[in-house]
Amino acid sequence: MRKITSLTLAIAGLIELITSVVLYILPAGRVAFWSNYQLLGLSKTEWGNIHITVGVLFVVMGAIHIYFNWRPITAYIKNSAKEFTIFTKSFNIALLLSLYVSIGTLYSLPPMNYIISLGEYFTTAANEKYGEPPYGHAELSSLKMFCRRMNIDLGKSLELLKQAGVAVKGAGQSIAEISKDNKRTPQQLYNIIKMAEVIQTGNGSKFPDSPAPGFGQKSIKDICQMYNLPLDEVLARLREAGFTVEPDDTIKKVGSNNNSNPMVIFEKIKDLAK
Repeated sequence: MRKITSLTLAIAGLIELITSVVLYILPAGRVAFWSNYQLLGLSKTEWGNIHITVGVLFVVMGAIHIYFNWRPITAYIKNSAKEFTIFTKSFNIALLLSLYVSIGTLYSLPPMNYIISLGEYFTTAANEKYGEPPYGHAELSSLKMFCRRMNIDLGKSLELLKQAGVAVKGAGQSIAEISKDNKRTPQQLYNIIKMAEVIQTGNGSKFPDSPAPGFGQKSIKDICQMYNLPLDEVLARLREAGFTVEPDDTIKKVGSNNNSNPMVIFEKIKDLAK
């Protein structure tokens, strides 16, 4: 049983390491669902489920391992006089190391801040590559609802899908169901039907009441171009409010550099857009 426990613990630890690396580099959930992203044939949800269940196995095997090796472990917390004392030199070093990593992560201390930044880089790159959904969980919307929210003509979208060889059971079918039935990603379906978008008069799009998915990754300059806002005036207003900001700074970066929440930046720009 000792051998089985040790080997299971080692294998489970290896699987946890692999799934941790995979989840570290995968795109955000909204993007993964929108693009039907898979790695080695598994979706992000499936990778996450494996990480959780094997993590439970790791914890259980770890507890059994501690039970079988209780004497050697207790020896680690004995001093030179063979007396039990928790705060031995080895324990103190282990405790300080663990606290530094835990607390240092909250305060963006090195090297944890580099690890977090690298993860964000991978996520941002993947998000840009596979495309952001137009709104959260857009793939769960029915075709009818999706067209309504995206200002797309439903009749024309059905014609475009038919021309592209996409079978649709009805306007009430969800984007995700249509995607699965036709082996297409929701993003691909959107690319087909967005040609049926109803053109609105006026310059730019209406500034949203709430930030769209991926809003924090967009730069101030991109947002101003997207919603036809005066860049100089937006920058001036933000600077008047005490924010250090440059045109190419993303909303998330502005918040991070100024110890503020990206939602506060969104509200400032929204007030100007009105």
